[in-house]
Amino acid sequence: MRRVRKAVAGLMCSTVIALTAVISVTYAEDIKQLTGMRYAMLARGGVLYDNWLDEKGVKIDKTHPSYPAEGKQKGSVTWRCKECHGWDYKGKAGAYSEGSHYTGIKGIRDYANQDTTAIVNILKNETHAFDTMLSETDLDSLALFVAFGQVDVDLYIDRKTRKSIGDLSNGGRIYLSTCTKCHGYDGKDINFKDSKNPEYVGTVASKNPWEIFHKIRWGHPASSMISLVFLDLKEQLDVLAFCQALPTE
Repeated sequence: MRRVRKAVAGLMCSTVIALTAVISVTYAEDIKQLTGMRYAMLARGGVLYDNWLDEKGVKIDKTHPSYPAEGKQKGSVTWRCKECHGWDYKGKAGAYSEGSHYTGIKGIRDYANQDTTAIVNILKNETHAFDTMLSETDLDSLALFVAFGQVDVDLYIDRKTRKSIGDLSNGGRIYLSTCTKCHGYDGKDINFKDSKNPEYVGTVASKNPWEIFHKIRWGHPASSMISLVFLDLKEQLDVLAFCQALPTE
């Protein structure tokens, strides 16, 4: 424990040279218009985008009928929104432009700040086939996320280095007072894989920062992990920066 505390203290005292970026004013204004249950639905929409099957306890064995033949996945995973559109919301133009998750499908960036009713209609069409899979509330929640919850991650996470522009020190204050009960001071209390191939918060934050950023903002499906979307976007990026400084193995 003493070593962990020293490591954390070192991280807290470190200085980070961050890239400069302007936080989207449009995003901030639009999301703050949502109050009460619509704000709660927005947060749920982010979780549903991640894995609505786990969140709702749904079991599906068959591959989604619209999943491309050239795709390398099969079964229930192909029903997840993120599987085609990506953690960075850019689909074939983003991190899923190649590799095991490539589908050739575009992202959802064109639907930011768009009418939620139109987005619901798209979710119900033959391509997505969610009309009988999700409730009207679920569909409305997903639409709110697509319209107001997504951001252009390339403004905040460098595509080449995968580094967040956030401030590590401030991110440490938030992480160490909010996330340690489950993930531990060093982010290693939960192993997402196994002892032979361990994967911790720091591991994922370094390899796939877009996934960790999404979970920082919205939480993890079917778990007690809270959403930090109530924080300013800058503070969310600060938490990501701290996670990227945690041990990877």
